[in-house]
Amino acid sequence: MKLSNSFFYTIRDDIKDEDSLSGNLLVRSGMVKKEASGVYMFMPMGLRVKRKIENIIREEMDKAGANEVLMPALIPSDIFHKSHRYDSFGSDMFKLNDRNNREFCLGPTHEELFVIAAAEKIKSYRDMPFNIYQIQDKFRDEARPRFGLIRTREFTMKDAYSFDTDSEAGEVSYQKMVKAYKNSFDRMGIDYRIVRADTGVMGGDLSEEFQAVTDIGEDVLVMCDSCDFGSNIEVAPVKALEFNKEEVKKMELISTPGVKTIEDIVSFLNIDIKKTVKTLVYNVDGEIIFVLVNGNRDLNDTKLRKLLNASSVQLATEEELKTVTSASFGSLGPIGVNTKIVIDNEVLNMSNFVCGANRDGYHYINVNLSDFEVYMQGDIVNIREGDACPHCSGSIYFKKGIEIGNTFKLGTKYSLALNLNYLDKENNLKPVYMGCYGIGVARCMAAIAEQKADEKGLVWPVSIAPFVLGIVIINIKDELQSSIANNLYEAFNKEGIDVLLDDRDERAGVKFKDMELLGIPYRITVGKKASEGILELKSRDGKIDTEISKDDIIKEIKKYV
Repeated sequence: MKLSNSFFYTIRDDIKDEDSLSGNLLVRSGMVKKEASGVYMFMPMGLRVKRKIENIIREEMDKAGANEVLMPALIPSDIFHKSHRYDSFGSDMFKLNDRNNREFCLGPTHEELFVIAAAEKIKSYRDMPFNIYQIQDKFRDEARPRFGLIRTREFTMKDAYSFDTDSEAGEVSYQKMVKAYKNSFDRMGIDYRIVRADTGVMGGDLSEEFQAVTDIGEDVLVMCDSCDFGSNIEVAPVKALEFNKEEVKKMELISTPGVKTIEDIVSFLNIDIKKTVKTLVYNVDGEIIFVLVNGNRDLNDTKLRKLLNASSVQLATEEELKTVTSASFGSLGPIGVNTKIVIDNEVLNMSNFVCGANRDGYHYINVNLSDFEVYMQGDIVNIREGDACPHCSGSIYFKKGIEIGNTFKLGTKYSLALNLNYLDKENNLKPVYMGCYGIGVARCMAAIAEQKADEKGLVWPVSIAPFVLGIVIINIKDELQSSIANNLYEAFNKEGIDVLLDDRDERAGVKFKDMELLGIPYRITVGKKASEGILELKSRDGKIDTEISKDDIIKEIKKYV
């Protein structure tokens, strides 16, 4: 590509409405342009990066034995009704009606269509295993699109689906995809971690996320300093603290005027916060439930929803609270209420603790589990930095991450909902076991930009850079410089090396800054020493900065690419 006659531009100043480093640099470098909130155009340079990422993914998927297909983006809404996911997507799904008033949606995901496609082949156990995938745009009406390409309304995803007879066979397919993912992200040069995650709206038996480690990440990654444990904070198990066993005392009501928070009661009674229990009130699928956790812990809504097998868990409003007690939110506790009480595992280990009395200005001290009835208990709190690792004796620490890929063991959720069955060896009808695997293509692009950028601009790995090599002509009016540069340009193209020639009539400083902003891995400068057959070679990462003979330059570049 020669810049003098190409669609190419860069922007010198920071972009005011971009809230991430990657978003700012991708727009400034002319790789993408924001058309609307969460909607981006891909320009020539950006499209080259995106396609190289897609090609790496495609090569690894094909190597793993998957077959590529392409599903429609326009999907009849009744398909999502059949799988009982229409309501789950809610306002996130773009919907429209055709001229016959039949409702369609722009595909937020494609599990249902892949099941329909698989049904064309699957009749017996002999028709499996197989894996089919696509690289295609998805549409979700995000409430808060942000961070450039990290959270958008339209995004390109690679989604794949494996079809097997049972969980044992499904595990083999699953591990093939995990290996393909590792290979893909390694080739892209991404620093990532694999963590356990919530299955969410996808459902199924297991979800693992591939998280690119960056400071701007939306997800909190829970890591251990001694073992390879990794989890999204949403599902990280907590090893409940053991407390000193005390002789059970008699519960006592005390006056606590003006005390409304855990911090207030700790100060008022001069006690350790771990001796307190806080009571939270939740609306769980329309039912008001009291939830008890140690005063030093934060409730995890995802864990609570899973423990109760609920569709929706939300903090109760003041009006909803009044249906079960006359006390206000700062004075709640488990004693004397006619509602279900759910407690965290850590509360099981407590004795003689302090809690609200369901009476404003009063608390109970010396409360024990025998003083109230527990409906259900479980691990329902967030893990914290410094907690003991649930797998070893190590200590927990946090990182932030961008989810770039996920893998799901869907099990039989969708095959049961959509009647995808097969005949086994005994001629019995059984549901197909499925796996699901996604990679966010543009998210990978943004994550790499976040991880590798410096003060000068983007720094792309060779594998996905828009061009591996840039040639800069210092003086385009110098016939020798132009001749050498153009001859090299043709020679590199013949070698199959992606090369960019900056033959614009611009100052050298402008050209150098553009090459740095674009993140081109290697740069050859054809300047004053061209008459001596000497060129300058620099790498974007700063590891190479040398002069070299024009006769040796092709051989030298081939070492790196």
